[in-house]
Formats: sequence, structure tokens, C-alpha cells
Amino acid sequence: MKGKLFQILSLVLVFSSMGFMISMQFKTVQEKNKQEVSSTNHIRIEELTQQLKTAQDEKTALKQQLEELNKRLNDYISSASKYDSSLKNLQQDAEKYKIIAGLTDLKGPGVIVTLNDSDLQPKNGEDPNMFLVHDEDLLKVVNELKAGGAEAISINGQRLIAVSEIRCVGPTININSTRYAPPYIIKAIGNPETLQAALNLKNGIVDTLKYYGINVDIQTSNELIVPKYSDPIRFIYAKPVNQ
Repeated sequence: MKGKLFQILSLVLVFSSMGFMISMQFKTVQEKNKQEVSSTNHIRIEELTQQLKTAQDEKTALKQQLEELNKRLNDYISSASKYDSSLKNLQQDAEKYKIIAGLTDLKGPGVIVTLNDSDLQPKNGEDPNMFLVHDEDLLKVVNELKAGGAEAISINGQRLIAVSEIRCVGPTININSTRYAPPYIIKAIGNPETLQAALNLKNGIVDTLKYYGINVDIQTSNELIVPKYSDPIRFIYAKPVNQ
């Protein structure tokens, strides 16, 4: 009886020892696995953190490059805009000076004045030249038109500018070195009423011309064309002061 009890106790002790050992070994293995998992997770987190930092650095660098490119683009646009603006201003100035110099065809309202020799026959003792249109007659008419605010004037299609000449050559008149016979057609752009009034002043040039029978016809126009000066302009002696 005692022998069987001793065997049973021995078996219980053996099984208990084996159970304890198995339990300890399982805990050891489980703890090791936890450590390995923890270590693996830590390494993975570090890798991900490093990758995130690298991505953020690249993003920052790209953002800086984008800002630099945008700045350069804006500089180019600003420079181009300033260049275009300067070029436009130069073109406008050039066009204005061409108009002032008479190098551009112009149109607008104004008057058309036609002068022709008189149909009257000189009486005894009268100078027959008084019944003809002379260069001084054209000059006086042109001066009255200028005084009336004419902005552009032509005679028989010849634009009058600073270097234009009007002078008699026998029975004809030279205008811009081109010879013309009557009738002389003067076109002037400006306020039609003001120009007409300037010509029709009492005892003015028109009254004087009509006194000698010179044919004077004045017509107003809502739009007439005065051509540009077409001959070459040369300055041989005159030079800019700063040269």
C-alpha cells in the first residue's frame, strides 16, 4: 500500500515538474517572441521615420525650386511687359513725330480752297500780273489757314512742311520743287468754320484777290485727305547741338 502511494506521489511530482518546466519554457519562448516583434517594430518605425524625413526634405527642396522658378518667370514677364510698354511708347512717339513732320497721310474735316487766274481783262494802265495767282497769294492764304488752326496743308497734292518752298517760276509756281500751273487747290485739315472765317476776314486776302478778279472758291468738307511729304529730307549744314 505504501509502495503504491509512493509511486503515485512520485508520478505527481514528476508530472508537476514537467508541467512547470513546460510552462516556463512557453513563457520564455513567448517573451522572446515579444522582444523580437518589438525589436522588429522599432526597426520598422525607424525606417519609416527616416523615409518620411527624406520625403519631407525632398518636398521642401522641390518647393524652393518651384518658388525660384516662379520668381524667374515673374521677372521675365515683368521684363517683357516693361519692354513691350517701352516699345509701344517709342512707336507712339515715332508716329507722333511723323505726323508733326508731315511724313504721314492725314484725314479729317477742313476746307478746300481753289484759286485760279482772273477772267477779267486788264484795263489800260493796269498791271496784267495783278490778275494772275502768284506765290505770295498762295503764301498769304496758307498763313491765314495756319492762323486759323490748320493742322495739315497741301497744295495740288504737295504736303507743306518746314522745308517746303512756294515760289514763282515764270507763269507757274514751284511747290516742293515741282512746277504747277493754275488752278491751285489748297486743302487744309482743321475746324471748317474757323478756317473759313479766317479766310473771309473783311479786307483780308480773299477780298483782295477777288478785287482783282482772282477766282476763289472755298468749300468745307467733313473728311478730306492731306497726303504725306514724299520727297527726301536732307540736312547738310544743320546738325543737333549735342553732336
